[in-house]
Amino acid sequence: MAQEKSGNHGLGRTATDVEIRAWNIDIAPTGEGLPPGRGTVQEGRQVFAQKCAKCHGQTGVEGPMDRLVGGHGTLKTDRPIKTLGSYWPYATTLYDYIRRAMPFTTPQSLTPDEVYSVVAWLLYQNKIIPEDAVMDATTLPAVQMPNRQGFVPDPRPDVPKR
Repeated sequence: MAQEKSGNHGLGRTATDVEIRAWNIDIAPTGEGLPPGRGTVQEGRQVFAQKCAKCHGQTGVEGPMDRLVGGHGTLKTDRPIKTLGSYWPYATTLYDYIRRAMPFTTPQSLTPDEVYSVVAWLLYQNKIIPEDAVMDATTLPAVQMPNRQGFVPDPRPDVPKR
């Protein structure tokens, strides 16, 4: 009876606060949830070469996995090239994705500084930020992505407006 009252139907257990915090790592488009840290284009070039180039190529174009660089101005063509530089609306989403899912073979293994650095290098490669830019919890949300206005707002009343 106690199991039925708890709502778990006799399966599993309630996650602890520590377990929940370990998985609660999402980053909002506004930058809410970004951790302390910083990264530069030069540092990102090194981290990318060591931990990302195997899948995305030395410049983020060669593959064999998804192309990350280029595609500017192609979204309205017959052959759009969807990269983080041409398609993604928020730079903070890039941080969120890399932090949670990359490298593919060891997700969540990069430090916050390494993620900020890779993000800086990729934004620079896409000609979105200058080479001397430093990415951190203040500067990253301020980055204006080329396709920021390219998405239709969700009209549902229960979805927060951003």
